[in-house]
Amino acid sequence: MPKMKTKSGVKKRFKITGTGKVLAGQAGKRHGMIKRTPKFIRNSRGSVVLEPGDANHVKKWAPYGLD
Repeated sequence: MPKMKTKSGVKKRFKITGTGKVLAGQAGKRHGMIKRTPKFIRNSRGSVVLEPGDANHVKKWAPYGLD
């Protein structure tokens, strides 16, 4: 059987932790930050852990995990 390929978009956008959780960048920060509240900007720093349902989709697209 040939190896399964990882979706190239998943490689660039997600990271899988040692415990199997999926990290992703916070959404909604590309433009229009002038109209966002300071609280939103502060709370959306860094990465977020995806919910289990979304994480299952990402893991399907990355069959061997990500480095």
